Amino acid sequence: MENVTFHDHKPATLSLHDAVVEGLSREEKSIPPRFFYDERGSKLFDRICEQPEYYPPTVERRMLTRLAEEITALTGVGRILIEPGAGSAAKVRLLLDALRPAAFVPMDISFDYLKSAAMDLAREFPWLPVHAACVDFTHSLPVPEEAPEGPRLLFFPGSSLGNFHRDEAVDFLGMVHETIGDNGMLLIGVDTKKSESVLYTAYNDAAGMTAEFNLNLLHRMRRELDADLDPDAFEHCAFYNARAGCIEMHLVSKYRQTLRLNGHCFEFEAGESMHTENSYKYAPEEFIGLASSSGFTEVRHWVDGDGLFAIYLLEAC
Repeated sequence: MENVTFHDHKPATLSLHDAVVEGLSREEKSIPPRFFYDERGSKLFDRICEQPEYYPPTVERRMLTRLAEEITALTGVGRILIEPGAGSAAKVRLLLDALRPAAFVPMDISFDYLKSAAMDLAREFPWLPVHAACVDFTHSLPVPEEAPEGPRLLFFPGSSLGNFHRDEAVDFLGMVHETIGDNGMLLIGVDTKKSESVLYTAYNDAAGMTAEFNLNLLHRMRRELDADLDPDAFEHCAFYNARAGCIEMHLVSKYRQTLRLNGHCFEFEAGESMHTENSYKYAPEEFIGLASSSGFTEVRHWVDGDGLFAIYLLEAC
């Protein structure tokens, strides 16, 4: 298709094999959450977003639909629109007709999933140049040279910032600042602090989609690394850590066992876990302070009527 290009900018970062060996060798075992997102993991996350208990996508979509014209009045039209972790690009569709970007740069770590989403988007919006970049956005945000020059707007929905520890979030926002340049803008969705019961239910949905997403990491290890493990020997665990202000996700061993991988042996006691993800929640004043320390000023922010979710428009200065 004439209006879509593809670029592989994935850096030579830690491989799944090395991340597993390093992470499971620690006293507190862990695996980075970016390894959730193989093609199956990306599809499972889309299914999580359809679950009634997982409120962020529904609330954010409703807000973006309502605010599209107001956001455009503040950003102007014709910017270069960049979306790290674009996935299926479902949310950006709510803004494209209003923003009328000069080009769209979706970024995702799963090339096959990115390619499919970019092709669908290019067919749906034939007027829009799409420059898809396979990127690990936790390390870099390279914009393809084919993208035109012009003011940039980076769109980061879904409260994905919450997956970073707070100091990592500051570093990521600094990388965003560098990518969009002075007077560039950032439109970002951030989950708010709320009752523990609402948060617990959101990450323990009745259909078990979040559990399947979490356990898919083990299936990926067995499939790609030929790891000697039984995914059914682990169970999904997610809980709110009030002191840290985040949801923690773990895979917990049901009984004492040994996980083997290429000559490495990792012992698990019954009830021992490997930590797979954090999801930090921010009150508006907390997030605005975080963004300020990375060189952003607030243009405006919106919180839904139930206080479940917030969207911020920031300017790099």
